[in-house]
Amino acid sequence: MNQAGHAPAESDISEIDMKRYRKVRRFFAKAFLHALWWDILLNRPFLRLFRPPPMPRWKAIAREYRFLALEMGGVLIKLGQFLSIRVDILPAEVTGELSGLQDEVSPEKLEDILAQIEEDFGCPVTRIFRYISPKPLGAASLAQVHRVRLISGEDVVVKVLRPGIDVLVETDLKAIGLAFRWLKYYKRISQRVDLDWLSEEFTTVTRKELDFEAEGRNAERLARDFADDTDVYIPKVYWKYCARRTLTLEDVNYIKIGNLEAIEAAGINRSQVADKLYQVYMRQVFETYFVHVDPHPGNLFVRPLPHPDEIEAGITDFEPDARVSYKPDRPFQLVFVDFGMSVTIPERLRAALREYAIGIGTHDAQRVVSSLVKAGTLLKTADMRRMEEAHEALFSHLWGVGVGKMRDVALKEARAFIKEYKDVIYEAPIQFQADTLFIARALGILSGMAANLDPDFDVWAKTVPFAERYAAEEILEHGEEWIKEAANLAQLMLKLPTRLEDIINQAQNGKLTVQTAMSADTRKAVQRAEQAVNRLTWTVAAAALLVSGVNLHVGSTGGSADDILIILAVLAFLRSLK
Repeated sequence: MNQAGHAPAESDISEIDMKRYRKVRRFFAKAFLHALWWDILLNRPFLRLFRPPPMPRWKAIAREYRFLALEMGGVLIKLGQFLSIRVDILPAEVTGELSGLQDEVSPEKLEDILAQIEEDFGCPVTRIFRYISPKPLGAASLAQVHRVRLISGEDVVVKVLRPGIDVLVETDLKAIGLAFRWLKYYKRISQRVDLDWLSEEFTTVTRKELDFEAEGRNAERLARDFADDTDVYIPKVYWKYCARRTLTLEDVNYIKIGNLEAIEAAGINRSQVADKLYQVYMRQVFETYFVHVDPHPGNLFVRPLPHPDEIEAGITDFEPDARVSYKPDRPFQLVFVDFGMSVTIPERLRAALREYAIGIGTHDAQRVVSSLVKAGTLLKTADMRRMEEAHEALFSHLWGVGVGKMRDVALKEARAFIKEYKDVIYEAPIQFQADTLFIARALGILSGMAANLDPDFDVWAKTVPFAERYAAEEILEHGEEWIKEAANLAQLMLKLPTRLEDIINQAQNGKLTVQTAMSADTRKAVQRAEQAVNRLTWTVAAAALLVSGVNLHVGSTGGSADDILIILAVLAFLRSLK
């Protein structure tokens, strides 16, 4: 890779497009003011009478954002895709509106792409490529891909960053960073998500997508991780033909994973593709700890392989885009492209993730909750028993339900579940880790693709073999520690009769004391009562201020009471928010 292959210096990315920045900032400001007025200031007794239903309002804002992202492209599309799977902090109406946001925009002019390649290499395109297709294979928000032929005669593809994309990305990141800072004032989100960390992680991962040297290294690492799996294929990187804004790769434009008709027409079993996709991601998350976190349908292909009958006839391979005849149970490979969004799972989360997988696979709610605590997602102040009960209820209702039917079943059960476990849903001290957000995004997209390939795909049954293997490995790894724990337990049991006798003697002598404390449920009920009394006190005070203030204002000046009404209402209810 030439010298231009290094990541851009800070001076290169400091410039922003102020016109674009102001437009994006204006949208976020409008959304926050909307939330402040309708969902905070007017979300109080009496005033709720003047408040329209929230879901249609927020769905309209999500739709407006989608139109803005499609118009402006860039990081706004990435952010919309990211938010579309955040069902933990956004309502389904909002995520549903954003879910249709595809990273496909109008392509750049060919002459602009050629000029950028020449600037990258410092020489005419004809000295690098013998031919470049004028029509791109794909045009995304940050880059576009063309088929090319090398001087050596090999047919490959070249991925080229859009001209001026550095400025566009930095502009969007600055506006999004401002939105993250505003979100810190909304406690329901700031208490659950480390927004500074999330903003930094989002910025880091997005900038990495502009670093083609890092993307090439990511591709090679994923190839090493799955070198022993013949069902996975990673394209070769042609480093001699790569530069800062140009990445040249092997052409692997086979059947897109979303093209179900083409998959079936080749004789490939769709359920086997879904199964392989799930296995690959289980291995990435729980074994290699290096995850391709952008598995949308444009970045995954199914490569048909020759059937045994065709091999006998002398067919050894198929070219990309080649028409493949139907052969039942045709073998295939899963092909990955676009490695810019890839993350390494930190050491501190690996054991917790494995324990989570074991808990899910063995239907063990206690182990699932324990893993959430170890990961830092669930704080230790949570009511663990209630959390375990909630997970047991989820297992009871959703275990064995196929991915394609899970949404319908979940919606059917949602009302009763929310009523029973409202305290867990709204009050549990949960804080989502930035490390896992992009992985969660990937798994959210993955579940959608699995359901598309096979509506009966049973994620529970597919997880059990992994859980059993991880549990067996854990036994082998920690066997000696468990033997020591068993010995300590045995010693404790031997001492138990003596300790029981001591307790009985203290009771007979009147020296036994018992320490009592409110249960977690009782403590929460008392806290809610205290909050209700405080709110009632301030509501009454606010009403008195409103009446007396309005009478005084109208009686003495004859002016309008509207300004006084608004000012006093805002002051009183801002106080009641504390």
